[in-house]
Amino acid sequence: MANFIDRRLNAKGKSTVNRQRFINRYKQQIKKAVSDAVTRRSVTDVDKGEKITIPTRDISEPLFHQGKGGVRDRVHPGNDQFTRGDKIDRPSSGSGSGGAGKGDAANSGEGSDDFIFEISKDEYLELLFEDLELPNLQKNRLNKLVEYQTYRAGFTNDGVPANINIVRSLRSSLARRTAMSASKKRLLRELEQELAELENIPGTQAERIIALKAQIEALTQQIAKVPFIDTFDLRFNNFAKREIPSSQAVMFCLMDVSGSMDQATKDIAKRFYILLYLFLTRTYKNLEVVYIRHHTQAKEVDEHEFFYSQETGGTIVSSALKLMHEIQQARYPANEWNIYAAQASDGDNWADDSPSCKQWLAQKILPLVRYYSYIEITNRAHQTLWREYESLQQQFDNIAVQHIRQAEDIYPVFRELFKKQAV
Repeated sequence: MANFIDRRLNAKGKSTVNRQRFINRYKQQIKKAVSDAVTRRSVTDVDKGEKITIPTRDISEPLFHQGKGGVRDRVHPGNDQFTRGDKIDRPSSGSGSGGAGKGDAANSGEGSDDFIFEISKDEYLELLFEDLELPNLQKNRLNKLVEYQTYRAGFTNDGVPANINIVRSLRSSLARRTAMSASKKRLLRELEQELAELENIPGTQAERIIALKAQIEALTQQIAKVPFIDTFDLRFNNFAKREIPSSQAVMFCLMDVSGSMDQATKDIAKRFYILLYLFLTRTYKNLEVVYIRHHTQAKEVDEHEFFYSQETGGTIVSSALKLMHEIQQARYPANEWNIYAAQASDGDNWADDSPSCKQWLAQKILPLVRYYSYIEITNRAHQTLWREYESLQQQFDNIAVQHIRQAEDIYPVFRELFKKQAV
């Protein structure tokens, strides 16, 4: 059995390894806190770091200790009052001291607060967009869009303990021990052979035998002092990332800014699009985004105007679909680009326009796009636009329709729309 002890000096970020271990161990609690944080944040700080609170009972470590000896019989009563994680009040002693439950104040005893763990912006976004991707991405032209693939890149002398290569480390240890002790072992065999010959010859000088034994003992101690494993021997699996040119893609973001969209609804739509923008820019390189705002008329705008303009008006959704199709035909040929679209609305539309929207999607847009996602933000009953879009799902498999009622639904709906597809 070999014990590996990492005695290397800590680098500048000396807690990096332990930090990653902690995040991996409590990823479930941290991801839940991250998803909850998305709905609490304002539009301007959705991409900042986050303080994660974890109950102390969830981070307790198992402990080995010497138990009481002997054989004892115990009777355990049934449990019909408590569930896992509940704290049981200490029995009242009349003085109100040291209890863990509710009661009067005391001048002794101590409790435990929740553990607060702060993650950086990069760690926050990494957990936020874990296991998400653009669906149905195909390789049209091998330029522009770049994805990163992790691959084995041999071995290295530095790394985290989880990446230790046992076979390579032991092989290096064997080579080092052989190099350091081979000559001593050869000399030791010669001295032992000479000692055996002298002991078999009568009248041999005792001084020579004593000297040989002293040399043999010294060599044996020197050989024993050669460590079985050393920091120099450790070999780690090395992983690197390389760019893999895949395909070029464009994302169309269509947002309803009509008078029926109140400020709260617009805020939810903006949160959704900011999540989408962060996901796209963090996951994919050189991906283009086209922003379209519409009421009775649609207009292509820049990022700032898309999120902060106060323009409003009536509602004709088909104007946005027509403008998207015109831009796509002029700048993004379907045989060269992966085309994606995300539309947010409260569902209100001019009644005669909803069938026109369905016709534009079925004939002009859905046959060309890889994925079209529509989210309806409303607490009311679904309008004609929802029913028209929903009926398209029976004919096309590249359109997704989701409903957001309140801010807490944004992140679950986002993950549902862009989760990785099974191969």
